[in-house]
Amino acid sequence: MPKLNLHRRDYVSILGGDISADELEKKLQPHFEKPVNKLTPSPYLTEKNLTRRWAALNNAESQQELLDTHTESQIQAYEKNIEHFIGTVKVPVGISGPLRVNGLFAEGDYLVPLATTEAALVASYNRGSKLITACGGASAMLLNEGVTRTPGFAFRGLVEAGQFVAWAVTQYEQFKALAEATTSHGRLTDININIEGNHVYLVFEFLTGDASGQNMVTIATNAVFEYIIENTPVKPDHAFLDGNLSGDKKANTQTLRSVRGKKVTAEINIPAEVIAKYLHTTPEKMVQFGQMTTVGGALSGTIGINAHYANALAALYIACGQDAACVAESAIGMTRMELNKEGGLYASVTLPNLMLGTVGGGTSLPSQKACLDLLGLHGNGKSQALAEVCAVLCLAGELSIVGAFCAGHFSRAHHKLAR
Repeated sequence: MPKLNLHRRDYVSILGGDISADELEKKLQPHFEKPVNKLTPSPYLTEKNLTRRWAALNNAESQQELLDTHTESQIQAYEKNIEHFIGTVKVPVGISGPLRVNGLFAEGDYLVPLATTEAALVASYNRGSKLITACGGASAMLLNEGVTRTPGFAFRGLVEAGQFVAWAVTQYEQFKALAEATTSHGRLTDININIEGNHVYLVFEFLTGDASGQNMVTIATNAVFEYIIENTPVKPDHAFLDGNLSGDKKANTQTLRSVRGKKVTAEINIPAEVIAKYLHTTPEKMVQFGQMTTVGGALSGTIGINAHYANALAALYIACGQDAACVAESAIGMTRMELNKEGGLYASVTLPNLMLGTVGGGTSLPSQKACLDLLGLHGNGKSQALAEVCAVLCLAGELSIVGAFCAGHFSRAHHKLAR
């Protein structure tokens, strides 16, 4: 008789009679006893609040690690970035490169800081970076920019929805003035309308300068939203500031043909002998791998086709003070590999959804600013270059991991470096 999966068998047996109905109900029902440890009601960063939080946590060993002397000397730097502060986490940072980028905005050799706890990751990106640099660098082009917020409105029926839209399309200049009055950096560039039955979604699209801009567009759109609620001649039954059409922090298909954040593409041609030297395989085999994994991706229902953009973006975002949750949407894109006319490899990546910035958010925190400074990309006028570096970094990772699979080195590298 085949043996059941032990983990599954354990839970099946619990539900099958190893625990009585009364015991199961007792375990799963709500419990209203007062919490043993209570934190300060105030979320703000003050010395008094910090002391009270650690008194409630009552763990001197953890306090020593999280609230070390250096962190304690810099605590005011964090007051605008976090609530209920107790300290900092030290994530290992490795350096990858040099990565040569020939872009519209990024030009030169970059040493890229990557914050990760995944062994073999930095080594893989370092190998891909050296390969790209040996070929004279990768070409990179920022294609488009835009950050969206999408309020939703519900009406009794299509007639009211249509009347609302007829009014809304006449209000663009008013909406633009209201939105831009809330920010010195953001600009409202377009409004698209999506009707679904008696629901209307207004897609507000902004340029946000060198900031990632999500808070900026939320505040700007809210000003317009309040104006709409007060002035529309057709009152909605209910409405919300965001109707979840923007794709914010979620994998979604719409940006593959449009943009959210920054849309970038990068490409490179690699001679066969360079593939052999750095990756120990052939262009033909890498193309075959790409064909098989494209079909595999389609079978699995993946959005876009890439090997592991998320690895590069998560590590770079954490190191450089970006919103790490945006990796959920930023890691969507297309990797393509083909044989070129010279028998070498043509490889490209397109990322339509890079949510990043070089000002605002976490970019000025001490460690994160230090990492952006290593890239030479902190401050105004640098976000487009950072986006192009991101794209070429992802290209480096795609080349390295595909080469590792084709050469049979993928498991060996993790065995050696991730023991």
